[in-house]
Amino acid sequence: MNIYDYGLTDDILPDDKSGTPARIISAHKGRFGIVSQYGEGFAQLKSKEYYYEGEVFPTVGDFVLIDYIENGDSRITATLERRTFFSRRDPDTGRGEQVIAANFDYVFIMQSLNENFNPKRMERYLTAVRQSGAEPVVILTKADLTDDYLPYILQTSRVAEGVETHIVSSRTGYGMEYLGKYLRKGKTLVFLGSSGVGKSSLVNTLAGKEIMDVSGIRESDGRGRHTTTHRELVMLGNGTMVIDTPGMRELGMWDISEGLGEAFSDVESYAAMCRFRDCRHQGEPDCAVRKAIENGELDGSRLESYLKLKTEAKYSDDKAGYLRQKEQWAKSVSVYSRKLKKEGKMKK
Repeated sequence: MNIYDYGLTDDILPDDKSGTPARIISAHKGRFGIVSQYGEGFAQLKSKEYYYEGEVFPTVGDFVLIDYIENGDSRITATLERRTFFSRRDPDTGRGEQVIAANFDYVFIMQSLNENFNPKRMERYLTAVRQSGAEPVVILTKADLTDDYLPYILQTSRVAEGVETHIVSSRTGYGMEYLGKYLRKGKTLVFLGSSGVGKSSLVNTLAGKEIMDVSGIRESDGRGRHTTTHRELVMLGNGTMVIDTPGMRELGMWDISEGLGEAFSDVESYAAMCRFRDCRHQGEPDCAVRKAIENGELDGSRLESYLKLKTEAKYSDDKAGYLRQKEQWAKSVSVYSRKLKKEGKMKK
């Protein structure tokens, strides 16, 4: 088996480490499915490197070095440099970073044209994807459920300006031909979306055969059961790879400093013109963002989402630091207000 067919490039192979290159194709609580020149197999982390020397723990999509063992689990000795990666706040502990997938080229942000459609969730996904370094693509699934696409397109364009959007139906095949440009040998796609959005159905349609289990959705709320129970990389017949992830109804923000700016470039373009560099757009004087909203140049809901995600990321990353910053900001506003009142009295 040629590991280069799985997207490996020579530039990420280190000169100071030895071992057989492999790619992580599945993760099962401490045991990893891998593919290497020896074919598919399983591997576990080598304790010394990972638990004592601080090696970065691998995830699905990572390229690693292994000590190959023919009749047992190989040993993973190093995680190679990532080109892109997607992470969220650890849902089990509520703190710390959990890397979901690595080394992908495109992220399909998926929502279906029923009760699942949620622009706020789309904004959250888009922010995280921008941070990952990959190219986001919005996929609106289950086109067979409606005859009127316009409302969905308009809402998507407001939160995902400049992002390519495709409307598809895995059941009828509608729009599938437009996804061909992303399906190229050696390229890796990540599918993101909540349960019941049709990720597994789309993977099966792209593969031309059923390689993932599909479950129906509840008619009451349009939600589905968690069909996918673990992250997995699947090779399609044409050489494209797909990383499917368990349905995520809540996406806890992690480090989104760059992603937030790209996903909300409209908000930040006005923020750069505010009088104060640390303006929070909550009533400070000469706030360009608020002025843009009042003039109808900026949708107020965009600012609301921007502030919410920014606050969530700051709070989850450094709770104590966030509270200190909030207190300092309140004091500075109070001082400024007293100064204005004093100046007003002096003029009188």
